[in-house]
Amino acid sequence: MANKIKVSIIGGAGYGASELLRHLVVRDDVDILCVASKDHVGKPLGDVHRTLSGYTDLKLVDVPPVQAAKGADVVFLGMPHKTTAKVAMELFALPVKIIDLSGDFRLKSLADYERDYAPGHPCPERLGTFVYGLPELFRAQIKTAQHVASPGCFATCIATGLLPLAQRGLLQNVSVRTVAMTGSSGSGQAPQEGTHHPVRAVNLKPYKVLAHQHRSEIVQTLSDAGATSLTLDMVPVSAPLSRGILAISQLDLPEGQTREGLHALYREVYAGERLLRVMPLGQVPEVAAVAGTARIEIGLETRQDAATGKKTLCVISAIDNLIKGGAGQAIQSFNLMVGVDETKGLDLPGLWP
Repeated sequence: MANKIKVSIIGGAGYGASELLRHLVVRDDVDILCVASKDHVGKPLGDVHRTLSGYTDLKLVDVPPVQAAKGADVVFLGMPHKTTAKVAMELFALPVKIIDLSGDFRLKSLADYERDYAPGHPCPERLGTFVYGLPELFRAQIKTAQHVASPGCFATCIATGLLPLAQRGLLQNVSVRTVAMTGSSGSGQAPQEGTHHPVRAVNLKPYKVLAHQHRSEIVQTLSDAGATSLTLDMVPVSAPLSRGILAISQLDLPEGQTREGLHALYREVYAGERLLRVMPLGQVPEVAAVAGTARIEIGLETRQDAATGKKTLCVISAIDNLIKGGAGQAIQSFNLMVGVDETKGLDLPGLWP
């Protein structure tokens, strides 16, 4: 195919890069020029990411960022925070589009970044200059963006579940309480105590209680959508899964709203979103239905306390953390930025069971 889109990946050894490559190596409109990494240097991609065996002859290389980006139209950055920003600084002068999968350019506030990630951002003047890569909110901006910050997994799952409320002014002066369960792949490829199988497989464990780094990102996103006075309490939970996030958000039912009316609102706001399903009333999202896909499921339920009359709204959302919560969403942005169908290579059914 003539005029293929030339792509390089810097930070090519992790789970995010594996998903990027799994989706891109089979496309006839993409030419992968370089996959750079500090780990597994010289090894074929199929030896590091075993599902790629037979699909590409590329090997992981350790080269300077400018060399890795040479000739590319788009560069994906898949390294840890702070490391990514330093690499990005070497690429800003080049006429190449950047899609960053780390947390380095998602937040606008330096104070938020330093509290949630690390002190001393390498280029704080660049905060707020990347387009936030959530197509459900910033589709038009992504299309013309030079630099995109792809959202975090919890942020994607929780924010998409609440966006319609924010856009219709129903989250002003509201307190949201969210519990979100996540699979072990969200912790990355390197083995850690929290992802050790004998413990993880038989366990549910809260962590970073009320202090997860994606909380600020969610509040910022919902503020951009109209919820400028929202408070959010978030408790993440390690679940015995390799993939998936299930988020359960509860809040007081907005005044004058009903279960049926809010369901109609969600269906209206998300009409035409091919990768997002608003569940019929009475049905709830499940991780197994979206694992391995770029899809989102969102469900709603309400309850009125008979004694107090208090009404509660529960919003439940489910995604695959590595795809819609990571590489797949980055590819959505990629598709928008290069002018092809947003869902190209992503609009596929999952596995059941």
